[in-house]
Amino acid sequence: MIRRAVLIVALFAAVPAFAQIYTWKDGDGRVHFSDTPPATGEASVVKGASAPRPAPAADNGGAPANDAAAPKGPATLAEREQAFRERRAATAEAEAKAGEEAAREAERQRFCEQARNQLAALQSGQRVSRFNAAGEREFLDDAARNAEIERLQAQTGQHCAQ
Repeated sequence: MIRRAVLIVALFAAVPAFAQIYTWKDGDGRVHFSDTPPATGEASVVKGASAPRPAPAADNGGAPANDAAAPKGPATLAEREQAFRERRAATAEAEAKAGEEAAREAERQRFCEQARNQLAALQSGQRVSRFNAAGEREFLDDAARNAEIERLQAQTGQHCAQ
């Protein structure tokens, strides 16, 4: 009884030994191993019977594959390292550009807020003073107030979205 069980186990263990193993290189030069042959191209049998099985039919209507149209990635370690460094530099540049743009937008928002506050103060009618070139305080008269209002309205219209 035990001999029969050992014989059956040995037969089932030997079944995978009859399988064929194929090897081939793809368009990028990488070597592949599989128990089924590739859809297109030449494959050599590594293990099993010497006659390879026919390749399964391609779903492109039997037309030969266009290897030139397939995108080819970097093959060597140096090329992959160079591509990585270029991607990292491009990412860093994009982040720096986004940071500069955010800083410019924040400065524009701050400018617009200050200009609107000054405009509201001038239009409220309260007395407004400023310092002249000699460092003395002087109050704005109606003509200077109107000129300052026009200047601030022009700036907010030009730089600030309403």
